[in-house]
Amino acid sequence: QVQLVESGGGLVQAGGSLRLSCAASGRTFSSYAMGWFRQAPGKEREFVAAISRSGGSTCYADSVKGRFTISRDNAKNLVFLQMTSLKPEDTAVYYCAGGFRVRDVPVHQGYEYNSWGQGTQVTVSS
Repeated sequence: QVQLVESGGGLVQAGGSLRLSCAASGRTFSSYAMGWFRQAPGKEREFVAAISRSGGSTCYADSVKGRFTISRDNAKNLVFLQMTSLKPEDTAVYYCAGGFRVRDVPVHQGYEYNSWGQGTQVTVSS
């Protein structure tokens, strides 16, 4: 497993932008599909975005498509989530997740991931 640490959360006004980062430990990072999930108070965790091992394929939840972009830097063991046009409903704790994959495809199901970060709070004010 990889160890994951998120950063970059904070308070932003609606319409603003934030960039989340996730730093991964270990030498096999490029073997892991990576994803971002979020959980708002009183709600279940939900999928946000995922990226394949190589970074060549991505997928997004409909609610963030066109506003969020996931990317990765395998040389630096980093995953990013660029968030633009933020809305109050984007307020949540955002979690980075990693799962070893043989195939180079993104994964949107949470149960496919076995490494999770501690989360970073994103708050969007109206």
